[in-house]
Amino acid sequence: MRRYWQIFWIMLRNSLIREMNFKANFLLWLAVEFLWFAGQILFIEALFQYVDKIGDWTKWQVVLLVGTHQIIGQIFQLFFYANVANLPELVRTGRLDFLLLQPIDSQFAVSVRQFGLDSLVNMTAGIAIVGYSLFRLGIQPSVAQVAVYIVACGLGVAIHYAIFLALASASFWIVRAQGMLRGYYSLSELARYPDVVFRGIFRFTFSWLIPIIIVANTPARVLFGLGETGWRLVHLALAATLVVVLSRIFWLWALRRYSSASS
Repeated sequence: MRRYWQIFWIMLRNSLIREMNFKANFLLWLAVEFLWFAGQILFIEALFQYVDKIGDWTKWQVVLLVGTHQIIGQIFQLFFYANVANLPELVRTGRLDFLLLQPIDSQFAVSVRQFGLDSLVNMTAGIAIVGYSLFRLGIQPSVAQVAVYIVACGLGVAIHYAIFLALASASFWIVRAQGMLRGYYSLSELARYPDVVFRGIFRFTFSWLIPIIIVANTPARVLFGLGETGWRLVHLALAATLVVVLSRIFWLWALRRYSSASS
């Protein structure tokens, strides 16, 4: 385990050096992400000029939800997005061979090669939005609530990572899996909407089969205590455990399909 932590910090340091070599691109990407986030907040502001609530969600509860979605999404992008999204290209070019030859777990090698450090700033913006939303709601969460919120956000990141890895692993069969990855990335935006807007088969599908809705809704509900959060946390924990285990099994199975560049 110590060796893995050492490798992790080496990769993180290398990513920081790489980002500083391309400062203009780093700053431009920060601006794009910030504008996208600001657009979401402005949309909520415009929407609540015409309605008082969305189901049982008030304006600042929805803003808190969007901030939570931003935090989870940016953590996912910080650690995993670029790495997993690059897996189809590694398979296509055969460069995956170099990672598989390393004396570490293959999934770990694929997942933490580089980091999107620009996401740190946008994650901070999400934290600020959550804090301001709590202030406007007049809520001062307990230490226990904050701790559970952090764990719930971590479970949300795990769900995104596991599903994304499973989709990327399909590249061992279809080679170019970028379309599915982009599709899931767009689909993951559903997490920023209040769960009450989903109904019927759509709600069942994205709460249980592809558990996107619960990724941000459950942590947000933990902070302001909306609805029964106990069973929601159990649902989130079970979903995260299941998709992580299944994605690991699928990864190992898919890896057997890889014949390497020299075959």
